[in-house]
Amino acid sequence: MSDEITTEADRRLEEALERGGARDPREFYRDRLRDLKGADPRGYEKAVAYYRDTLLPSVASGEAEPLAAWTEYGRRLAEALAPGRTVSIDGSGRALPYQPPPAPDRLILHLPDEKGARALLVGLPPDLTPAQRATYDVLIRGRQKLPDG
Repeated sequence: MSDEITTEADRRLEEALERGGARDPREFYRDRLRDLKGADPRGYEKAVAYYRDTLLPSVASGEAEPLAAWTEYGRRLAEALAPGRTVSIDGSGRALPYQPPPAPDRLILHLPDEKGARALLVGLPPDLTPAQRATYDVLIRGRQKLPDG
């Protein structure tokens, strides 16, 4: 993979983030990739190959919308770590099956099949509604009581 492809894919993602006010998912995807590397080296290699051979070229060429492509990558990482289902949480807190492309105001979570496993973050809207914040706090952070204040 050339540096030009990486640079162009990064540029297109940055533009999409600025246009939509979306949050950059790469930081929590890096964490997810590190988790995958420790848990499943073969799954990690597949994720890196997808990133290198599919994600970056499709974004750099303009073939794929950057935020949708990155969300799909995050969903694939989550699925590789913990089989389950991906859901989209609307502003009211209602969960619906995830359908690409992601709506910019949705919280996207992957719910592992394993009982007691915490949800995995796939996508964050620019601002969480109170219902989305409560969902995030319970399913991602494991918080069981409301914060003071």
